Amino acid sequence: MPAQTLLAPPAGTPGPAGHANLEVIGIGFAPAHHGELLQGMFLDDAGVPHRALVTLPQPALGTRAVFRPSYTHGGVLGPSELIKVRRAAILTLGRLPSYRSPAKGGQIEITSTVPHGIGMGSSTSDVTATIRAVADSHGHPLEKEEVARLAVLAECASDSVMICDQVVLFAQREGTVLEVFGQQLPPMLVLGCDTAPEEKVDTLRLPPAPYDRSEIAQFGVLRAALRRAVAKSDLALLGRVATASARINQRYLPKPQLEMLLRLCAEHGGCGVQVAHSGTVAGLIFDARAEQVAANIDRCADALSDAGLAVTGLIDPAGRGDRQPAPAGA
Repeated sequence: MPAQTLLAPPAGTPGPAGHANLEVIGIGFAPAHHGELLQGMFLDDAGVPHRALVTLPQPALGTRAVFRPSYTHGGVLGPSELIKVRRAAILTLGRLPSYRSPAKGGQIEITSTVPHGIGMGSSTSDVTATIRAVADSHGHPLEKEEVARLAVLAECASDSVMICDQVVLFAQREGTVLEVFGQQLPPMLVLGCDTAPEEKVDTLRLPPAPYDRSEIAQFGVLRAALRRAVAKSDLALLGRVATASARINQRYLPKPQLEMLLRLCAEHGGCGVQVAHSGTVAGLIFDARAEQVAANIDRCADALSDAGLAVTGLIDPAGRGDRQPAPAGA
């Protein structure tokens, strides 16, 4: 059953003058992600540091939001766990042009396939889908940059799932893009796993990582390497960047199995390991263009299962169709 957030009164309330009995339902969708390829502290052109990340998209999972407007009341009702969704709806209503935005409130329905608390962006997906649904109901689609700013206002920190047509370095607590690396990642498949299936991570309760000067310098080098990897479609280089970022993250939210994951990845022809820097998922990166990549991934999935790790799926960031690896023994 979908979770619901109600902005009273319920749907069906007559509209304003000239819009009696008119209800324009808005629909929005936002994908999930599977942690990050790179996350850290980066300097802008003026030398000012910003916390920023490069998201690994997981477009096969996501959130669908439906908004039914109310024209007379804007009070917010609903389950407390959807407070970010309620906030996103109210913020979006306030940003829409007054002549195109007669609704004061309404009803939001959220249906999501994104697991919670493991670093796959469930809250950002919910919030982004909500913003898009509210805007859609008013016939006023928002630019992705505005969606990003609203998402950060609604939840304090956000991944870049609303920017699906570019590879970006995204300042997650500011809602701004520091750099566009290119239009798409190199062709890749990522075998995902949950390194701590019994744990849940509350991103906002995690203290910001206190990166030192040496790490900030490393992030500058990794940023340049990722820029080249995207430009040259060099997945081996991208894998090294993701692995280096994962190793730096071991100081702040360690994955006890990281060395084992790196070993299994190398043994089965992979290019590196990426992690959720504020979650428990990790992914083994494979070149989608390599020979026997499917067989290598299936054997690696068996090895992960034998090691007691839950496989979360096989991710294609380009959205060509995520799938589950073959079961062990198949």
